[in-house]
Amino acid sequence: MSKKYRNIKQYEKEIFELKEQGLTYAQIGEHFGIERIYIKKFFERDRVKQRKIEAGIAIKKKGRPPKDYVVREEDKIAELRYILARKEAKIKSLEMQNELMRDFLSLTERK
Repeated sequence: MSKKYRNIKQYEKEIFELKEQGLTYAQIGEHFGIERIYIKKFFERDRVKQRKIEAGIAIKKKGRPPKDYVVREEDKIAELRYILARKEAKIKSLEMQNELMRDFLSLTERK
């Protein structure tokens, strides 16, 4: 007898509990009646999400936001951190280019 369709996100808590118990992707998939590859992809998506959070990148849902969408403070802070990090990286890059150009001009005896 097949199960009624549920999105894998609805099993999220249970999947993490089973993984902590040391079960493999295949065993977890068998427990829920879904294929191993879906469990594997679920964990891959979760790892990407965790890396973005650690890097301070705002996680945005795909598609158009609903009319009653409210931006959370954490999202605003994460986005501002990301913007600052990008600006700092650009400044550092420009400083390196400037230094290289200065060295080049001094080696060619130009001012």
